[in-house]
Amino acid sequence: MSDMGLADYPVRASIGVTDIGRAAAFYEGGLGLAAERSGPSAGIAEGARFYACGDGTMLNVFETPTAGSTRSTVATWYVDDLDAVVAELTAAGAEFVRYDGFGQNADGIGPRAGGGRIAWVEDPDGNTLAIESDS
Repeated sequence: MSDMGLADYPVRASIGVTDIGRAAAFYEGGLGLAAERSGPSAGIAEGARFYACGDGTMLNVFETPTAGSTRSTVATWYVDDLDAVVAELTAAGAEFVRYDGFGQNADGIGPRAGGGRIAWVEDPDGNTLAIESDS
């Protein structure tokens, strides 16, 4: 057994969805991600999409019969200009979620616990995605 633990290895976020075609339209069209490759999932030849993101990270979106929505955040992007990113994604059709008591503005941006700002968007399966900035 290695004494390195997992801290020295890359990690990939994986999000289960019920319909890969519908999810791909959202992640590619609504969020502007480009599929680096696709592969099999749950017996579906092209049931998974792999999206390269910043700093060598990867987002895996895959169809699975066990997919379900979650009320907590499953993936977070850290950006420099939150207002610009939210405006761009809204123009592309993304709808930002408003939560009571979070002090969000008309664009869906609110204060983040510990400082900074945050906005949330849900994919077609109700998976919650966050976009955050330090300012």
